[in-house]
Amino acid sequence: MRILVLQGSPNTNGSTAMLAGEFARGAREAGHAVDIVDVVGLDIAPCTGCVACGFGGPCALSDDMDDLRERILSSDMLVFATPLYYFGMTAQLKIVVDRFCSANPSISGRHLKSALLTVAWNDDDWTFKALEAHYDTLVGYLNMRDCGRVIGGGCGTPAMTRRSRHLKEAYDLGRSL
Repeated sequence: MRILVLQGSPNTNGSTAMLAGEFARGAREAGHAVDIVDVVGLDIAPCTGCVACGFGGPCALSDDMDDLRERILSSDMLVFATPLYYFGMTAQLKIVVDRFCSANPSISGRHLKSALLTVAWNDDDWTFKALEAHYDTLVGYLNMRDCGRVIGGGCGTPAMTRRSRHLKEAYDLGRSL
């Protein structure tokens, strides 16, 4: 299986990257090809809502999303990796998700598998509810099949993450595919 991890943290060596790395290690050990794309380093403009794509492409904008769209469409699984920023994914990852608009039929027609990897300082039972609801909506709308999630509460710093159970959960999720 070809797995594409969309890593949306501006902290390139932070807790999100740690989870993504462990997930990738487990998935590679299970025999899968894994690419991690740090979307923060890409030049992707926000969707303008022009609908020139007709919700099926091509997009009126031309930037790094052109290549990323092709990578998404050649994958079997899409993993969303993000720290929780004010109860949602980071703006950098949200820009990418918004630009899915021009490829909706192509993405949904692929019946991709998906997963969510996320971290936050807070570990209250309600902390991740909005992000999980958004992820569940994306999965349903894009006809994906959720293969699991790692909800890393109490991972506000890399040191906290190293001491948590969540790195093993990420590895185990990747390995289980």
